[in-house]
Amino acid sequence: MGDHDYIIVGSGINALVAAAMLGKKGHKVLVLERNDRIGGCLRTEEITQPGFIHDVMATTMVLFLTSPAYGAIGKDLEARGLEFAHAELPTGVLRPDGSHVIFSKNRQRNIAAFDKLSPGDGQTFSREMEALAADAPFLFSLLGGALWSGSTLKTVAKQGWNRGLRKLAAWFGDALTPARGYLETSYRSEDIHALWAPWVLHCGLGPESAYSAEMLKVIGFALELGGAPIVKGGAEKLLKAFERLIADHGGEIRVSADVAAIIPDHNRSADGVRLANGETLKAKAGVICSVTPNQLYERLMKDWPDPLPPEIKSGVASYRYGKGDMQIHYALSEPPRWKANAELGKVALLHLTPGLDGVSRAANECERGLLPAEPTVCVGQPVALDPTRAPQGKSILWLQLPEAPRRIKGDAAGEIETPEDGRWTEEVRERYADRIEALLASHIEDFANIKLARCAYSPADLEAMNMNLVGGDPYGGYCGLDQFFIWRPFKSSVNHRTHISGLYHIGASAHPGAGLGGGSGFLLASSLK
Repeated sequence: MGDHDYIIVGSGINALVAAAMLGKKGHKVLVLERNDRIGGCLRTEEITQPGFIHDVMATTMVLFLTSPAYGAIGKDLEARGLEFAHAELPTGVLRPDGSHVIFSKNRQRNIAAFDKLSPGDGQTFSREMEALAADAPFLFSLLGGALWSGSTLKTVAKQGWNRGLRKLAAWFGDALTPARGYLETSYRSEDIHALWAPWVLHCGLGPESAYSAEMLKVIGFALELGGAPIVKGGAEKLLKAFERLIADHGGEIRVSADVAAIIPDHNRSADGVRLANGETLKAKAGVICSVTPNQLYERLMKDWPDPLPPEIKSGVASYRYGKGDMQIHYALSEPPRWKANAELGKVALLHLTPGLDGVSRAANECERGLLPAEPTVCVGQPVALDPTRAPQGKSILWLQLPEAPRRIKGDAAGEIETPEDGRWTEEVRERYADRIEALLASHIEDFANIKLARCAYSPADLEAMNMNLVGGDPYGGYCGLDQFFIWRPFKSSVNHRTHISGLYHIGASAHPGAGLGGGSGFLLASSLK
């Protein structure tokens, strides 16, 4: 028998949530991380200049703050040092001509702003949010609950009884609407289209993807309710709180511990793991893997004594990854002064885009392997929320480009020579970052003179830091309808159990998918006794 009840492979947000919750239940947990630090996509470093604190990848914590996982362990984390910095202006959009929209946490302000852009659009937004609030218990049980369960079946049956089957079918039909169709038929203002269209990219979707409209409504609801908070002092402070919580309940975390294989017992159940250095570790109750399907079935189970079932083998072979991500970070000698409106400097996450068609065009170029000619740029302004992120009077910018091709086939603008093998190189990365910087500089006063340093990460760089970011895909796999909900990761998947007794699969590749909500870790830990 092993010294631990559960061994968890990986240390992203889902793994940490699972470890903390299982520890609170009295289980002894061991977390194994192959890198020299825990956190997965949560990583804080001084990558530009000393004193400038950057969240290298993920930064916005609204999904965690509003999640069931936070409801379960939030107070425990706060008691161990976790604090959030909040923004009253969570998001906004800025278009090339300077037209812009700022979205706040105040419903009446948002209604007035939308009605000013186009009479009636404010009331439309209010009605949509009220309707979503009324549906929230049902909707969020589908988005974040255990789909293959008696409770979910009862919830759907109750909705069918109360609404009638035809109206329930109509509800599901509306929920599958693409964002383009929804925005163009619901709002007359193209600026409002531009405000919401980029957010589909943060769901691993595009404006023409099924169910992307529903995700926009959920995002609008969450941003208005919870804002776009970040962790005070950097995301590493959340990781430190998790470390303390896990340790306080008898758990252990080991870094630089590369798991090479899952090992079976005499019943062909998961018995533990073998590390790359040959060390064997046993688990009494089970092994939990927070990895991609390819890592789990093609690497960790490569030497399993029995072949994969046909449905698993075909599922792995056909599993697809989505668009890559690119990150750019700046250290500035002073806070940015936005030409269009000084208040834009208070916005937590500001998108730069021509609008709905611009998002659609850039997403399509990326999916065809091209560097977008005019990409969608998400600009985070952490110092506006948390002044400790930079030396006094100075600032940082956090840029995310969610339309970066995993493999490059060319440049949509015809300006950057791309390698024949399609791989990202340092030269391509920096030349593409120059394109983004030119776009950014067109909106910020005297940008060249306030810029102190820049640090860019291509999709290849991100994958090198975290092997689960295949091709720089931060969502653990394509998030289209055929590979989501009850079909994630495979058509044969049932919650977070695998075909091996005692082996569980969580992470961005498992339901409810990517994001910092810790959903799969929470669902699995809740189901284990």
